[in-house]
Amino acid sequence: MARKGGLGMGLGALFDDNSTSVGENITTLRLSVIEPNRSQPRQSFDEEKIASLAESIKRNGLLSPIIVKPLDNGRYRIIAGERRFRACKLLSMTEIPVSVKDFSEIETAEAALIENLLREDLNPIEEASGIEELIKIHGLTQEALSKVIGRSRSGIANSLRLLSLPEKVRDMLISGKLSAGQAKVLAGIDDEAAVVTFAEKACNGGLTVRQLEDLIKRNETPAKKEPKAKNNYYTETALSLHEILGRKVKITGSGKKGKITLEFSGEDDLKKIAHALEKMK
Repeated sequence: MARKGGLGMGLGALFDDNSTSVGENITTLRLSVIEPNRSQPRQSFDEEKIASLAESIKRNGLLSPIIVKPLDNGRYRIIAGERRFRACKLLSMTEIPVSVKDFSEIETAEAALIENLLREDLNPIEEASGIEELIKIHGLTQEALSKVIGRSRSGIANSLRLLSLPEKVRDMLISGKLSAGQAKVLAGIDDEAAVVTFAEKACNGGLTVRQLEDLIKRNETPAKKEPKAKNNYYTETALSLHEILGRKVKITGSGKKGKITLEFSGEDDLKKIAHALEKMK
């Protein structure tokens, strides 16, 4: 697909929350014909910040128009300004000023990512997901993308590595319990269980990135618990019951208390077990 030269970082002025800006093709549209951007990398919106932005718009009006692109069905898709769009909906506004841009799908995705990167409003996983979408779905190389969003190629590569982290660790990163620097160190470990262990140590112990690196080098994983010795009497009894009842029997316990587990399939099978146990009295 032919490119239009890339968006670059010059769109920054159009992405500021409710600040004045000058754009092309300014018009007014009903909110009902505007839809969110499917390529929006940010997955969560801070409702308190949206409410605060709504108060600003209520006092000063919408000073910076939302950027949209026209669709074939007569509707418009947001390119940048979804926070402002949500704030206007919160105020029950029916019409808003917009700047109409005939962007390609690639440029629309780029703009959504750049908007959030400029405002540093994405968590590291959302940022990595947005970058991955531009690379995979829109066919951009890391080198080409680095020029578009103003990030080094190595920085983009490190960001993408975060997506390989276990879900539990990604959640720690999203919640802020784990820093991006710590997560990038953990992304270099192949053992998933070890990654989770080190992540929990980093969160609970408040380790710095350097301390986490040193901990990993020393490979100080928690000592493995020795498996409890099997109780031979339990084992023999389970085998004996298996022969009598004709089904799998599991016996667990410690000290004076324990549990016998019998498998069955359906009511008729359960009746057979009850009958067999009756005969054992």
